[in-house]
Amino acid sequence: MTVTIKDVAKIANVAPSTVSRVIANSPRISEPTKEKVREAMKELGYHPNFNARSLANKSTKTIGLVMPNSANKTFQNPFFPEVIRGISSKAHQLEYGLYLSTGQSEQEIFDEVQDMVQGKRVDGIVLLYSKVNDKVMDYLRNQKFPFTVIGRPYDENMKDITYVNNDNLKAAKTVTEYLILLGHQQIAFIGGNLDTVVTLDHMKGYEKALTNAGIEPRKDYVVFHEELQEGGQEAVIDLMSLSERPTALIVADDIMTFGVMRMLNEMEVKVPDDISIVSFNNVMISELSSPPMTTVDINIFSLGYEAANCLIEKIMKPGTEPRQVIIPHKMIKRQTCQRLVRRLSAQ
Repeated sequence: MTVTIKDVAKIANVAPSTVSRVIANSPRISEPTKEKVREAMKELGYHPNFNARSLANKSTKTIGLVMPNSANKTFQNPFFPEVIRGISSKAHQLEYGLYLSTGQSEQEIFDEVQDMVQGKRVDGIVLLYSKVNDKVMDYLRNQKFPFTVIGRPYDENMKDITYVNNDNLKAAKTVTEYLILLGHQQIAFIGGNLDTVVTLDHMKGYEKALTNAGIEPRKDYVVFHEELQEGGQEAVIDLMSLSERPTALIVADDIMTFGVMRMLNEMEVKVPDDISIVSFNNVMISELSSPPMTTVDINIFSLGYEAANCLIEKIMKPGTEPRQVIIPHKMIKRQTCQRLVRRLSAQ
């Protein structure tokens, strides 16, 4: 037999309207009463009908998550499961569900976002990326729909957008300066997709550190590939084909770095004896690689957690002012860097 709100109310010795308010987490109900009602729900095995509740409250209690490209590629990078874990942790605390985009192309993803908004499938959206001239971001702004961005908006004048980010320019500048202090001057940069803001910020930090040290940035030392193992392998082939090979690499992402190191191993180029490497993200693979990667820990979980926190605040308090949250980063020194003592034999 189906358990109803009236059954719960009877066991908890409260009015049915009180049970409804507890389900909606109304601040008008005291915590002891909420606890009593929840115990009764648990005892009876009662599960609220969230579809009916959504119609009544004009709320879905659901957050939409929009990925930069198809799930098939996205989940090959450990960054995304970890950032979603952070989002999920905060969402769970406030009983929000997650709705994940599944489009395979940019157009399909855009169409899906329109469906989320116009079909009232979600209360707000987290963009798990920031791209240059992104029509999804522009659409959400024009619709005045609650959303937050992991990364910063491509246009720094977009002061009305709430975002959670690292200081990626500073992080890239710091690791470049670290390699310079180790005696490296021929430092190459392997970036991710050139249309992502994080890649642009990394490149700016890299170039700024070189210029400050009196080192002229070289165009042939800067390459861009997809942030997958294959992208890292292709980047190494490009750079190791140069007549004057770099002595150090800055790589935009740990999963790319894993591909870089595998290809270097096939070429019998030793890390760090022949070439030093610094990466970004500090996912599990970075510590388990051989040798373990020197990388920048960007606190991925915190990026997701704070993005969800900011979004839910915007949903619950529509007048909330836009927020710009910067998550701290730190360099983790492991075993892929050493002081330059000789040039590669191939040079």
